[in-house]
Amino acid sequence: MARKVNAEGAVGAAGAENTGRLKQIALTYKMTRRVDSKVGLVVAGVGIVVFGVLLAIGFAIGHEIYAGILGFVLAFLAMAIVFGRRAERAAFGQMEGQPGAAAAVLDNVGRGWTVTPAVAMNRSQDVVHRAVGKAGIVLVGEGNPNRLRSLLAAEKKRMARTVADAPVHDIIVGDGEGQVPLKKIRTTLLKLPRVLPGAQVTAVNDRLKALGDLMSNMPVPKGPMPKGMRMPKGGGKTR
Repeated sequence: MARKVNAEGAVGAAGAENTGRLKQIALTYKMTRRVDSKVGLVVAGVGIVVFGVLLAIGFAIGHEIYAGILGFVLAFLAMAIVFGRRAERAAFGQMEGQPGAAAAVLDNVGRGWTVTPAVAMNRSQDVVHRAVGKAGIVLVGEGNPNRLRSLLAAEKKRMARTVADAPVHDIIVGDGEGQVPLKKIRTTLLKLPRVLPGAQVTAVNDRLKALGDLMSNMPVPKGPMPKGMRMPKGGGKTR
C-alpha cells in the first residue's frame, strides 16, 4: 500500500513539474512574441523544413519510416534551439537600457560566483556591480562610460587595501568600443582564466563583505524607525 501511495505521489509530482514547465514555455513564447512577432512562423518553418528534408532523403534511400522518426526528433531539436535563441534575444532586447539589467544578468551567471549588486553609485545613478569567482573580482559598470571610469577606478582603489592579492577585471556594459554588450556579459565572465583556488575565493569574499556594499554603508538615521519601514539587506548573493 505504501509503495502504491509513493508511486502515485511520484507520478503526481512529475505531472505537476511537466505542467509547470509547459506554463513556463507558454509564458516565454508570449513574451517573445510581443517583441518578435514572427517567432511562431520562423520556428514552425524550421521544423517543417528539417522534417521535410529528412523525409525526402528517407524516400530516396528506401527508409522513409526511419528517416521520418529521425526527422521528427531533429525537427523538434532544431525548433527548440531556434526558439531558445530568439527568446533570449527578445529578453535581452527588453532589458537593455533598463536600470539594474547588468545585475540581473550577473545573477544568472552560474554557480561559483558571488554577486553583489550596486557596490558603488554616483549622483547620476551610474552603478557598479561586483562578481567574485575563481577568475578573481569582476566589476561591472552600467551607465555613462566616461563617468563610470572614475567610479570603477575609485572602487578598485578602495578594494586594493583589502584584496590586493586577487586579480581585478572591469567591464563597462554597452555597445561602444571597448564595452561589452549586455547579452555577452555571462560569456565574458566564463571565458576569464581561473586563477584562484576555492579557499582563496572564500577568503576574498569574506574580506569584501567586511567592506560592505552601497546599502550596508548607508548611514542609519537617528531616532525611532518609522512604522512599517524595513532595513535594507546588504551582502552578496552566492550562486
